Amino acid sequence: MKISLSALSGVLAVLPSVALSATLDKRDPVPYKVQTPPLDTDWTYKVGTNPWPEHPRPLLHRDNWQSLNGIWTYESADGNPAAQALSSPPNQRQLGKEVMIPSCVESALSGIQEYPVTNMWFSRTFKVSDSWKGQNVLLNFEAVDYEATVFLNGVKVGHNVGGYFRFTLDVTKNVKYGEDNTLLVFVYDPTDLEMVPIGKQTRRPSHIFYRSCSGIWQTVWLESVPQNHITGLDVTADMDGNVAFTVHSSGKNGTGVKLNLFDKHGKQVALSVGRSDSEVKFQLASPNIWSPSSPYLYNITISMDGDTISSYTAFRSIAVGDVNGIKRPLLNGKFTFLMLKSLGFNTVRKHIKVEPDLFYRACDEMGLAVIQDMPSMSADGRVPNTDEQAEFRRQLGVLIEEHRNYPSIVTWVIYNEGWAQINTPPYPEAELTDMVRKLDPTRLIDSVTGWHDHGFGDFSDNHHYANPQCGSPFSSLPGGPYDSGRIGFQGEFGGVGHNVSADHLWKVQKSIDEINQTYEMDENLEAYNYRTGTLFRELKEQIEM
Repeated sequence: MKISLSALSGVLAVLPSVALSATLDKRDPVPYKVQTPPLDTDWTYKVGTNPWPEHPRPLLHRDNWQSLNGIWTYESADGNPAAQALSSPPNQRQLGKEVMIPSCVESALSGIQEYPVTNMWFSRTFKVSDSWKGQNVLLNFEAVDYEATVFLNGVKVGHNVGGYFRFTLDVTKNVKYGEDNTLLVFVYDPTDLEMVPIGKQTRRPSHIFYRSCSGIWQTVWLESVPQNHITGLDVTADMDGNVAFTVHSSGKNGTGVKLNLFDKHGKQVALSVGRSDSEVKFQLASPNIWSPSSPYLYNITISMDGDTISSYTAFRSIAVGDVNGIKRPLLNGKFTFLMLKSLGFNTVRKHIKVEPDLFYRACDEMGLAVIQDMPSMSADGRVPNTDEQAEFRRQLGVLIEEHRNYPSIVTWVIYNEGWAQINTPPYPEAELTDMVRKLDPTRLIDSVTGWHDHGFGDFSDNHHYANPQCGSPFSSLPGGPYDSGRIGFQGEFGGVGHNVSADHLWKVQKSIDEINQTYEMDENLEAYNYRTGTLFRELKEQIEM
């Protein structure tokens, strides 16, 4: 019997807080040590024990914050069902092993490298400065895979579902100043035992599907804020200098807000005032435009009722337009062919995975455009039930709301290759596309990349290996004809490889045995280079025609 943690709230509500005493015994856990992974890199053993020291939210930055990253303790709870584990938390003893946070417990960097794990405990102690008294204290988790139940000093303070997205808990009433606070987190991660958004994670790794990423895999941190504080900032700025922003507050709607806009040299170029939780508009004459060749960013400060944050934005416009009778993606009114920048290109598709916010900040600064996927549910042919589909829809909305202010993101992808896509009318991507369009009308939408295209969104997106067959009247697959009303797009092609030395192989026998499942294997590097050149030339011709 599978029990989701979200079904356990009634049990948790009646647990006596005394059973979660913050007093742990003094037994030393097994010390942290990087494990030897199936494939390491030059950086594996150089990360140290202070990972991700940067402020994790570049679009909502405050000065008063404290990282909780570093060495925690860990213990698997797989001997019992989740409900039983939660009814008997490790309240009077130390957890058995040290673990690096953030990390996946399956990874070597975690110091654990256990696989697979479903139920697990994490714990650490921390102090809060007396200088934070009189303010609200927020406890932030950037991402925990998949469900998290959080206790602070013996009290349950929150619960979250979803492995890729942040959550914030106001722990003002539970925190102690100037002395140890004990943080205890229970994590339940079913991966593909249930129908949840997981991307390519699986408990049955194969050629192109990888191990689970369970646990606290992004930054944990504290911040000090006024009682009425800024909870979010939405900003759009187009190529014509039109700016619209909304400052979201923690409760006191209509509070006065002030926005200062600065160019990259620190010169103030605009000042606008308004009220919280309401859209404010203004225009900047002759802005510097953001593009992959010129990634110009403007810095922002927002002030509201004693709270100040720093952020940034960029002026750019994304649209669909006709270029010589062909539907093309337009960036700042011009057709821009989207490619990967490290190969002389300008775009990356973040394939059915969501990265930490600092990844998107880097893309904004580098001028690397991002096609951002929604993490898909299982690819094993199962069809989601009503509740599972509703959860997928909810998390899709969270993806858009959390990331729509990063200028580098140019396109949202809803479904990949029909994975857990319902293929009977009414097609779900019709309503999902409308939802995404309402949440973010400034970007393009690739409703279905690869298979089962029912005509929604801005793209007619085809996948074909190894040679490209993009949506053009000269090269179309049966069942996927050229659609002159949408952008013809080659979402995936290639898959060309050749055998390398064992030093560069994932040292898992199943993976080695399946290396020839690559779409095309070439005998040597010369053949590989010839074939990839041929495929790119073919793609170029299809685009031109």
